[in-house]
Amino acid sequence: MGYEEIEARARQLGMPVYQYLRQESQRALRLTAQLNRDYHEPEEVTALFSQLIGRPVGEGFCLFPPFHTDYGRNIQVGRNVFLNSGCHFQDQGGITIGDGAQIGHNVVLATLNHDPDPANRSQVIPGPIAIGRNVWIGANATVLPGVTIGDNAIVAAGAVVSRDVPANTVVGGVPARVLKQI
Repeated sequence: MGYEEIEARARQLGMPVYQYLRQESQRALRLTAQLNRDYHEPEEVTALFSQLIGRPVGEGFCLFPPFHTDYGRNIQVGRNVFLNSGCHFQDQGGITIGDGAQIGHNVVLATLNHDPDPANRSQVIPGPIAIGRNVWIGANATVLPGVTIGDNAIVAAGAVVSRDVPANTVVGGVPARVLKQI
């Protein structure tokens, strides 16, 4: 479900988008609190995460809580995806994670921007994040709205990724830039 689907769902329910998102954010907060509160066996973590995103996760999924998201329903994960502890996903704009991706500690995936015009600052501008197959995102990296990370790429720890990352490259820095080819 992309941001357009969020708007359509809100219209279908006869409520403003912000009201619908607040309602859904409360659902996500409840589920993430349950996920993060106690120890859960891996199967329980997978079941809770699947409930959070509204669909089954791919085979081989692994998450080390805590995990945080503001919506949940716009996250899609492939097979053999690993999410390390402390990740924050702002998924209202949509997040897709390909097979075999590994996401490090405290990674932030942010899919919303605000209008730069002060008169319209409260307006959000969604931009989906697409993470390819076998991508490795290092600890404390931040990926900004609208970014696609190509297959087999590596994002160095602490990087801020503000533009697309070609497949088979290593990026790092603030803002992230290509460091080498794999």
